[in-house]
Amino acid sequence: MFSSIVRCALATLVAALAVAPPPLAPSDEVRALWVVRTTLTSPAAVRAMVASARDSGFNTLLVQVRGRGDAYFQGGVEPRPPALVTQATFDPLATAIDSAHAAGLQVHAWLNVNLVAGPDLPSSREHVVYRHPEWLMVPRALADDLAAVDVRSPEYLGRLARYTRSRPNELEGLYVSPVDPAAAAYTTAVIRDVAERYAVDGVHLDYIRYPEDDFDYGRDTLDAFRRSVLTDLKQGEERRYDNRLGGEPLVYTRAFPDRWRAFRAARLTELLSRVRAAVKEARPSAVVSAAVVPNADDAVVHRLQDWRTWVARDLVDVICPMAYTTDAATFANQISSVRLAANTHPVWAGIGAYRLSPAQIVDNVQTARRLGAGGVILFSYDSLADPARGPDYLGRIARAAFQF
Repeated sequence: MFSSIVRCALATLVAALAVAPPPLAPSDEVRALWVVRTTLTSPAAVRAMVASARDSGFNTLLVQVRGRGDAYFQGGVEPRPPALVTQATFDPLATAIDSAHAAGLQVHAWLNVNLVAGPDLPSSREHVVYRHPEWLMVPRALADDLAAVDVRSPEYLGRLARYTRSRPNELEGLYVSPVDPAAAAYTTAVIRDVAERYAVDGVHLDYIRYPEDDFDYGRDTLDAFRRSVLTDLKQGEERRYDNRLGGEPLVYTRAFPDRWRAFRAARLTELLSRVRAAVKEARPSAVVSAAVVPNADDAVVHRLQDWRTWVARDLVDVICPMAYTTDAATFANQISSVRLAANTHPVWAGIGAYRLSPAQIVDNVQTARRLGAGGVILFSYDSLADPARGPDYLGRIARAAFQF
């Protein structure tokens, strides 16, 4: 068994190397940093981040301006985070763009798409989880019980939040479903607004996935799936299934499991299609990228994230695999597999630098370059700039990786 896995990995790596394009010139290679929203809380912190990235040889910043259904920019429809409420005139995104463009760096607005809240509920009552709890994904484990709970009652949202908190190692928080047309329109509008009003060089989509494959069992999603099935049922089947709905709300998902999985994956793809169209209409030059699970089969099976279809339909300009493994061979296999699946689309290799030694980070950068990646993204600026790592830690890594 082990030898067959190794042979498969080697075959993928050899295939990728065989068709890898020549290395990019330094001016063409994307050298990016994911910048978490915790750095966007003061003008001084933003400017220091840009200066550090510039001095360390990076040319692209992915700045997180929607972390948990919030707005790290001015005039958004979503509430500003608590860290900014006392800084009414400060615009983190505008400051980042102005500073970065002046330094010759590109800025991509990084937005978490489906993930809208952490395990602890937001403080602002204007947050989407309070205004539209009916849009939130429901885990299968709560579906039967919540079917009888008023969606507008505190109990409904409270039970979703408590369930999330009970699984801290598996769930990051609460997710909005892509199935409800109003929810999809809302998400699209939030992202369009950023592209329209800010001179971003790109829009980077993260958490455009399901938390797990046993999510999105809310009543509206279940009803939408039921309606999608009805047109194909034979006479009498609809009545037979509907007669069971009262005591078995998940009857249709259990009767048609493959179709249920495909339905949710397709709705997520439809959301991406809407988002891309909105971004390109607002700012045609903006690059649309997406952070994805590296293994395409795992992505679609466990996260309903069918990024191979996204590539085939040109719904993204760049694929960014989150290859956060600490194993060098696994990293190489992941990047080579993604690059083959991405076809002509650029791949920016996501490197989990926060959990790697400097030597491992450098090795992964060089591996990604050798396999024909169009660039790398290190996660994250915030962890690499931590004073506990010592002075110029980010710069030392970058100089070794980029050899400048």
